[in-house]
Amino acid sequence: MTLTWKSVLQGVNLTHLICQFPSGGPRLMPSHSNGNHSKVYFQDFVLEGFAGGLETQALLFAVFLALYMVTVLGNLLMIIVITLDARLHSPMYFFLKNLSFVDLCYSSVIAPNALANFFSSSKVITFAGCATQFFFLSLLATTEGFLLGVMAYDRFMAICSPLRYPTTMCQSACTRLVLGAYCGGCFNSVVQTSFTFHLPFCSSNRINHFFCDVPPLLQIACGNTAINELLLFGICGLIIVAVTIVILISYGYITVTILRMGSGAGRRKIFSTCGSHMTAVTLFFGTLFVMYAQPGAIESMEQGKVVSVFYTLVIPMLNPLIYSLRNKDVKEALRRLGQKHTAM
Repeated sequence: MTLTWKSVLQGVNLTHLICQFPSGGPRLMPSHSNGNHSKVYFQDFVLEGFAGGLETQALLFAVFLALYMVTVLGNLLMIIVITLDARLHSPMYFFLKNLSFVDLCYSSVIAPNALANFFSSSKVITFAGCATQFFFLSLLATTEGFLLGVMAYDRFMAICSPLRYPTTMCQSACTRLVLGAYCGGCFNSVVQTSFTFHLPFCSSNRINHFFCDVPPLLQIACGNTAINELLLFGICGLIIVAVTIVILISYGYITVTILRMGSGAGRRKIFSTCGSHMTAVTLFFGTLFVMYAQPGAIESMEQGKVVSVFYTLVIPMLNPLIYSLRNKDVKEALRRLGQKHTAM
């Protein structure tokens, strides 16, 4: 059945119908009639992605594929090395393994669909698919933020309270901290997803992005988005500020403790470990702040696409490199794993 805009505007009763444009366009579902007017809602979205011709799309495809492959290999390698090497069975590497798992899942939520859309003519994603992608993106991004805070607290306890460290950061405590990070991420994701996808999308179904994210979704919503913007900036800003305070306090105490040390070798090892973590923290929270924690984020979608590539693909790719290249224990574990594989 073919539906024209004229028939919609004339108030045709389509409450029980979902109509499809003959050209393979978006599916529509009308709302309940109000008087003589009926409002039509989109049930599919179109991810516009990046502008450009076939050559540009091919280049972007190659870049995305390379970033994603390195991300998957790097994070899988970190998980395998930490799991197999008994010398790395400590709280710090337990948290690092969970960070690698989150990064692996995080990029996998975005990259496969983005890669498929580079050469797709429709680039359509269903309402349920968009909501699911958004839910896991929000869950994993928030969880990663909390994990970075937990890792800073772990370094604080290890360096500033070494005698209490084995009892304070026991296996059960570490497990509870990781579960708390996931619960915090789940709470934020449920709130953001429910409020965002409760909005009516009737003005357009074209998302000016390469994945389902809050700012571009709010742009095409035809309802009042003030509460959603308040939640986005408020919750994201609160999480960033709270975790940053924990990290700054932890590293403030760590710095004082390091300066009091007499051993130069001990200082260098601690600076190397903490420097890796601070690099990861700066990259992650810096990009999140640019994208979500400032009111101008919603108006700058083109800049937002570039920033999104950075925190969804580049940072998950860099984290294993940051922690392995600057960590002697991880490099030794990689060497032992390589020797064992060669011997076999």
